Amino acid sequence: MTHHPRSGALRVAYVLTDWLAAAASWSVLFGYRKLWLEPEVIGHAPVEPFGGRYRIGLMLVPLFWLGLHAVLGMYQRPLKRHRILEVGNTLTAAFIGGVVLFFALILDDTIARYQQYYASFAVLVTAQWVFTLVGRMVWTTRTVKRIHRGQWSFPTLVIGGNARAVRMVEEIQQARKNLGYRFVGFLQVNGKDTDLAQIMPRLGTVEILRETVLEHGVEEVIIAIGSGDHEVLERLLNELGGLPVAVRIIPDIYDILSGSVRMSSIYGTPLIEVDRIIMPQWQVVLKRVMDWVVSTVALVLLAPVFLLIALAVRLNSKGPIFYVQERIGLYGKPFQIIKFRTMVQDAERLGPQLSSDEDPRITRVGRFLRKSRLDELPQFFNVLRGDMALVGPRPERAHFIAQIMARAPHYRHLQKVRPGITSWGQVKYGYATNVDEMIQRLRFDLIYIENMSIALDLKILAYTVITVLKGRGK
Repeated sequence: MTHHPRSGALRVAYVLTDWLAAAASWSVLFGYRKLWLEPEVIGHAPVEPFGGRYRIGLMLVPLFWLGLHAVLGMYQRPLKRHRILEVGNTLTAAFIGGVVLFFALILDDTIARYQQYYASFAVLVTAQWVFTLVGRMVWTTRTVKRIHRGQWSFPTLVIGGNARAVRMVEEIQQARKNLGYRFVGFLQVNGKDTDLAQIMPRLGTVEILRETVLEHGVEEVIIAIGSGDHEVLERLLNELGGLPVAVRIIPDIYDILSGSVRMSSIYGTPLIEVDRIIMPQWQVVLKRVMDWVVSTVALVLLAPVFLLIALAVRLNSKGPIFYVQERIGLYGKPFQIIKFRTMVQDAERLGPQLSSDEDPRITRVGRFLRKSRLDELPQFFNVLRGDMALVGPRPERAHFIAQIMARAPHYRHLQKVRPGITSWGQVKYGYATNVDEMIQRLRFDLIYIENMSIALDLKILAYTVITVLKGRGK
């Protein structure tokens, strides 16, 4: 999502409050164990109840809670959090973290009665939940009030300017409490939908949608054409697919009756929120951790392989060992991809060209590297830098993306995720030799995005390893 200027400061505030809450709950738990339970076991109060173990826990236990909160997504979209969400999130986190700490720290306690285990667990979970909830309620309530007063808002673009759009905007503007939408203007879908011009600026037509979103720093897009116009709606969603914005659609009566409309505020106008959450936050974090760990281990263990490949590339043909090329990544941002060079130097002096199985530009060593996919190994550096993931749609060059987009506009959805070293489409098709194959591969990449999970990533990685070992790459 687009980063609101206040998101960073509010996220820091949540982190600091959570740290203080975790330190306080650890102090309560430790004091309960040492001053209430331990005297019953040893017959007297401990000489120094808050000694070294307490101080070590005071440093480490809050870090555990902060990590757990991050995995559960409690620092995501801080300006969009609300009080009911905080109650549920903090209770879930307290219970999960309580179970982990119970088995890690409490289970080895010497006790007089087994009921004391239950008491310690209850103290831990209750203290952690109450302290965390109180701290977070302060910031969340403050944020909600500022949004309702109109002090904080989100730049919002309306697509469509018909009478339905006018009614929607008026309903939002006349709401009992401010909903946080700050309308920057609207874009016309056709030449007739100009009714909204009496309320807000007309910024142009949908042909300049991406430029308008980026120019005005838009964070929210409301599509006011109704979900029944499937052809236009598909075109708009394709265009918005690679942009970091929240997308909402004005529903028609069929959408309401079919249960598509979800309300997040009793003061809000009914809108369909297009679900942009591809994976649960804990899987997003785990996927990124897996990327880092696997890439780091691979770069260390495969260092001898890197040296042998580098020597083979250098001896086989003149030119650099590595090949660096601009590709398009997450949200359409360009980055420099790193590969072992598999072609002769200046292979694209006549312009961008795709390779084929019998491409004379591919060197003898390069042909082996492509078959075994070993030319992709340097991309572990791209993963560590955050440009790529282990698994994700293969990144393409802007030159070929333009050709794909002319025939398959839904390619834009691939830019919602980080590109990967390997992908389902790559496993199925290998290197694409023409735009037709790129479009065929696109179908598998879209299915991957809609079904992203850690389990699916592991399957694709396993098939990739098999491809490498058998040298079946294309």
